[in-house]
Amino acid sequence: MLVYLLLLVGFTILIKGADWLVDGAATFARIVGISDLVIGLTIVAFGTSLPELIVSVMAAARGNTGIAIGNIVGSNIANILIIIGLAAIINPVQASKSTVRKEIPFCMLAAVLVGILPNDTVLDHAAQNYLGRIDGLVLLSFFIVFMYYIFEVIRSESNQRTDAPPTNKSTIRALLKIIAGLTSLVLGGRWVVQGAVAVAEAFNVGEDVIGLTVVAVGTSLPELATSAVAAYRKNSDIAIGNVVGSNIFNVFFVLGMTGILHPIPLDARNNIDILFMILVTLLLFLTMFRGKPRYTVHRVEGIFYLVLYACYLGFQVSRG
Repeated sequence: MLVYLLLLVGFTILIKGADWLVDGAATFARIVGISDLVIGLTIVAFGTSLPELIVSVMAAARGNTGIAIGNIVGSNIANILIIIGLAAIINPVQASKSTVRKEIPFCMLAAVLVGILPNDTVLDHAAQNYLGRIDGLVLLSFFIVFMYYIFEVIRSESNQRTDAPPTNKSTIRALLKIIAGLTSLVLGGRWVVQGAVAVAEAFNVGEDVIGLTVVAVGTSLPELATSAVAAYRKNSDIAIGNVVGSNIFNVFFVLGMTGILHPIPLDARNNIDILFMILVTLLLFLTMFRGKPRYTVHRVEGIFYLVLYACYLGFQVSRG
């Protein structure tokens, strides 16, 4: 009974936290004169990825490596199929040209690197597949490149600003909403994950399956709540920027830091999930060129995304 209460309270805090975060982030973007997309790719994306960071680092430190890498791969799959799918059903999600031409390909690069770096038995004829410290440093290096790109975008947008500077009062109010929203998302996400893992373990589900499904979806709940609220408010830039930025942050920073702190062995059967993550990211990219207006995920694609995730979930359950 306590587990179900924990889930209920966690979901409630998540939804309210998402509302505060989206409102505060959108206000902050207008105040400082940068786009909602940049805010979605950075403050919102990185903030909603805190659960993945906490769960992966703690899981690796405790030796639960199946959860550590499965959490990232599963979260990235859930971010695209569930979150963008649900957001598109609420309101069609339209991406900017920059997102389609630059950020989504960067997200694809992250997915491909997850497939390449840990597979040492194939590439180096090593005795075991694992994501080591050198691999972690490579991922962090790409994260630094991505942040440099973001800072260049921010500088370009700031130079084009012509309106009056913001007041300190409005800036502080927006920042407080962002902090309150992020805190609520982390707390609510933690409670939901704890409750969900307890339920999954009661049914004797394997650790890697828990990482790829229950924990992955659980740690993606902040992104889900945030993008759903953003889609409802017809703020597509935050809705899709949150997902793309989170997927980039999950691989380059979260997985990079985890690999540096504690090398992560890779089960060969998880390559199926990594391949699926790559294909799903490619699917998102190709979707942007289908239908009119361009660069839009429509409701029919949103429904397809959710059905595809249901099939993936069924596959995970069947293989135990």
